[in-house]
Amino acid sequence: MKAFIIIGAINAFIAVALGAFGAHGLADKLEPKYLDIWKTGVTYQMFHATGILVIGLLLSKVTTSPQFTWAGWMMLLGIILFSGSLYVLSLTKIGILGAITPLGGVCFLAAWVLIIIGAVKHL
Repeated sequence: MKAFIIIGAINAFIAVALGAFGAHGLADKLEPKYLDIWKTGVTYQMFHATGILVIGLLLSKVTTSPQFTWAGWMMLLGIILFSGSLYVLSLTKIGILGAITPLGGVCFLAAWVLIIIGAVKHL
């Protein structure tokens, strides 16, 4: 699906930009603990941006897989919840935001399970 290739590429671009911003713009402004949290958000965003790209390629081969389609949306939601909450936590130091992060992690896990199921069914 073309949309997932575009969504994946946009998220990869954002991950690179946020990684550079963290390394150059935030290095002297954040405590090391919060800079590490920022880096974790960037790392997971990039991994899952790549995952979304792969899903787009899979959907170009298997156009009728609800498992792959749902996996793509779950990865996007995971990026928003997981990485997004870590970015906001790093900048605001509001600890309660850490409670949102595991929801994103569950979305990531669900997406990978859906890819496994889709591969078994359709490839």
